[in-house]
Amino acid sequence: MNSSTSQETPSSQRKTLTDVLRERTFFIVDPIVTFLARYQISPNTLTVLGTLGHFLVAWLIVLGQMRPAGLALMLIAPLDGLDGALARKLGRKAGGFGAFLDSTLDRLAEIVVFGGFLIYASNSSDPRMLATTYIAITGSLMVSYARARAEALSLSCRIGILSRVERYFVLTITLLLGYPMVGLAIIAIFAYITVAQRIFHVWQQSVRE
Repeated sequence: MNSSTSQETPSSQRKTLTDVLRERTFFIVDPIVTFLARYQISPNTLTVLGTLGHFLVAWLIVLGQMRPAGLALMLIAPLDGLDGALARKLGRKAGGFGAFLDSTLDRLAEIVVFGGFLIYASNSSDPRMLATTYIAITGSLMVSYARARAEALSLSCRIGILSRVERYFVLTITLLLGYPMVGLAIIAIFAYITVAQRIFHVWQQSVRE
């Protein structure tokens, strides 16, 4: 396999929303991670705490407290960016156990939150929300799987209209507005569009081998 044709160079890749947010929030994030690094706080600790926080979000959703759940999600979500920034500040190598733990617990965190919607829909006898949540969660997991599988084959796959950051943005806003069903529907539709985008993107790279 010719790496020059199978992989895109960093300069040729479009910046993701995650990249843009990382650049624009650096002045806020850097002092925080500098403080945490001073006391040798482990990035894995932040990863685990962020995941545990999603259980609170799910519990609030089960109770039907959608706006408080949105507020909790808005406060917890930044931990997802802090752990990576802290790892870089501490000089931890990329692609180690921390990266594996982060990716794995990210998936678990999403499952927990969507699980809250499933329980709420079941308790409310709402088959539409049950079906929409199922489609949203499977689509979200497929988006992440598509990237992981592509990168395991040394192909780039950081593209798509609804990556994890966008999904969290949609979910947070619609929870805060009190319209969780709208957020779930958006994720259900555009997650699978993102999967299709990633499949096409990987196909384009493979035919250039």
